Amino acid sequence: MHLQLDPADQEFREEAATWLHENVPSEQRPPNGTEMVEFDRAWQRTQFEAGWAGVSWPVEHGGRGLSLLQQLIWWEQYALAGGPHIGVFWVAMSHAGPSLIVNGTPEQQEFHLPRIVRGESIWCQGFSEPDAGSDLAGIRTFARREGDEFVVNGQKIWTTHGQHGNYQELLVRTDRDPSSRHKGMTWLICDMTTPGVEPRPIMTMAGIPHFCEVFYDEVRIPVSNVVGGVGNGWITAMSTLSFERGAGFVVEQISLSRFVDELVDYAATHTGPDGRRPAIADDEFRRRIAAARAELAALRATTYAAVSRNQRTGKPGPEGSMSRLLFSELEQRIRALAIEVVGLDGLRQTMPYTPRAWGGEYIYSPASTIGAGTSDIQRNIIANRVLGLPR
Repeated sequence: MHLQLDPADQEFREEAATWLHENVPSEQRPPNGTEMVEFDRAWQRTQFEAGWAGVSWPVEHGGRGLSLLQQLIWWEQYALAGGPHIGVFWVAMSHAGPSLIVNGTPEQQEFHLPRIVRGESIWCQGFSEPDAGSDLAGIRTFARREGDEFVVNGQKIWTTHGQHGNYQELLVRTDRDPSSRHKGMTWLICDMTTPGVEPRPIMTMAGIPHFCEVFYDEVRIPVSNVVGGVGNGWITAMSTLSFERGAGFVVEQISLSRFVDELVDYAATHTGPDGRRPAIADDEFRRRIAAARAELAALRATTYAAVSRNQRTGKPGPEGSMSRLLFSELEQRIRALAIEVVGLDGLRQTMPYTPRAWGGEYIYSPASTIGAGTSDIQRNIIANRVLGLPR
């Protein structure tokens, strides 16, 4: 790993910190609905107009064309400043946009990337299916070719913000030959206003309709919307997921570190579960907090190593699964520890859900080891593609 800040990087860090200090919204992000979408859209536009959206994106696509190291610096300062969650633009900015930069046609890039970075287009993901589980190669949503169009029929699930999406990165099967499980898939850009597309929100136990089922009934998508080539959907999808599992999670990592600090402060001033003394006086609690801080430090080091590697290769690799796996399981342990310290009162904060409600974060935390591929999937990727172990 070789990451070192030169004077230009240090100046960039100070510039980012100053702008964030002056511009991060003081009001809390709404938890759902139209108000949430408008909040996210306005904040994305504010960042774009000030030159802070898509820091590492090419200039011709609306970014600043800066290094991955400077992108990392921006993420760090964003988290330290308490910037709001990227919200409905997570898919667009974190992997749909980068996927188009790497695999899209010039026409796709010219049309979609400026709209994404300006906060005009919300994207959602259509990968998971009810019958496929974690086996992405087992998807059944089928697209038959009719001239210059694909006609799609099937169903997707766990589509984050699907009810708000303008476009979707849609993975379909274009070859039903059982022997072509991986080669028979295609990555399509799906306009969510196309006739036959029906998103149905799913209410979570955290009290928000965060996910959707999406149904496709004779949905016609132009062949020009193929990304990465017909039949190359598996390779394109792996590229997409490598962005999702990679260094972009540094914001969540730093936010989780700040949460641990808040937990320590709370434990020092509130009676612990034994009802006799501050929670911080409990040896087991202190041990678990120390272990969490050590794991967070190791996670940051792993992420920095990935950024250093990406600077040389120009594209995230399977090592991103290591960061994703470490983060998701660590987050669950820390959220559970917080509820143990707070007690049952913490669970009363979940309705309505707010980002600051510890109970809401705890109830939602099981999703972290499912999204972007389950922990088992991440371990398989690490074993096969990082360690070179046999299947």
